[in-house]
Amino acid sequence: MTSKVEVLSPAGSFESLYSAINAGADSVYFGAGNLNMRSRSSYNFSIKDIEKVVQICNKNNVNSYLALNTVIYDDELIESEKILYSAKYAGVTAVIASDMAVIMKAHSMGLSVHISVQANISNIGSVRFFAQYANVMVMARELSLKQIKDIADTVNGVNGNPILGPNGNPVRIEVFTHGALCVSVSGKCYMSLAQYNTSANRGACYQNCRRSYRVIDETDGSELVIDNKYVMSPKDICLIRYLDRILEAGVSILKLEGRGRAPDYVHTVTKVYREAVDSISKNQYTKENIDNWEKELSSVFNRGFWHGGYYMGKALDMWSDQPDNKAAKKKTRIGIITNFFSKINIAEITLKEGNISVGDEILIIGSTTGTEKLTVKEIRLEDKKVNEAGKGDIVSIPVERRVRRNDQVYILTLS
Repeated sequence: MTSKVEVLSPAGSFESLYSAINAGADSVYFGAGNLNMRSRSSYNFSIKDIEKVVQICNKNNVNSYLALNTVIYDDELIESEKILYSAKYAGVTAVIASDMAVIMKAHSMGLSVHISVQANISNIGSVRFFAQYANVMVMARELSLKQIKDIADTVNGVNGNPILGPNGNPVRIEVFTHGALCVSVSGKCYMSLAQYNTSANRGACYQNCRRSYRVIDETDGSELVIDNKYVMSPKDICLIRYLDRILEAGVSILKLEGRGRAPDYVHTVTKVYREAVDSISKNQYTKENIDNWEKELSSVFNRGFWHGGYYMGKALDMWSDQPDNKAAKKKTRIGIITNFFSKINIAEITLKEGNISVGDEILIIGSTTGTEKLTVKEIRLEDKKVNEAGKGDIVSIPVERRVRRNDQVYILTLS
């Protein structure tokens, strides 16, 4: 871990895992198997992948947190224990859980436990209870900053004895810092279960809250006039402009949502929050930098930003005005990497679907490369400099770091 404050990034695939690591994450969280809250919304690792993920994290000095945080039924206890034993064998840093059966079993095995946001921890009594089992706790997203600070102060012994976790240290406080919000915020949502018999609490949400709705009075058929049709689709939480106050409140782990998002999203969001955290200690956390970071965050997937969320006491302006992506930029696949010349840092691209020009902003994404974003400074076609090349051409461009054969190449354009 590279800093006292952890930037905790999502990893829903190996591409996203490397993207998070390369962008400066201190920790990553991932799911394996079917008993995690994103089991059907992302690539999702297999149980056999746990060891490989941990090895990659260890090699890069990054903590690995395994999410095993769904509701667990009796007939799944054996499967949950199998995942825990695999995690123990692989050496994961911690297990994220909310079901007491999983929490107690993991604790009994000597695994470090982090309490998931699904446990809805909202008061110091809950913190004292879970401290028997867990070293880290995610606070409910409905709490105000003052409530979080009061809990953190008590945990750290500001007004008495600290609240210690099983490792003998004060419990660490974690908050969701950036990304998608559920209509139920930290609660357990049943909309998807009621309509489609697929439970959000089982990693199988149908996202029906993201759809447009009309509000009609059934007694007389009159329709209410509302600001927009997406009355149950919250904007994404974004804390970048309040990060100094969040850390001053005693938060030590910043969780970034996005296990179902693309690798370039993971890379951009991780990079921005890494830079912002580091800037605070360097006295470079300025309005100019914050504005630039928010612009960068808006370039990848988002539903609009709810700046500060409930933490800052701003319940208004939380609803999105459209169901899906409001990113300022879109990516379109144009080809694949077919060779890389390591001595001169030159990548060969076969343009299968589109064109490329000098000055274009491109993304290169691969399962080991992660995400590499760059501006094309030079193109060579048949060993001659050209300003552009088209579909079917094989071109060479300079890159800043190693890329690999079969990495996907995308062009970024304004949405």
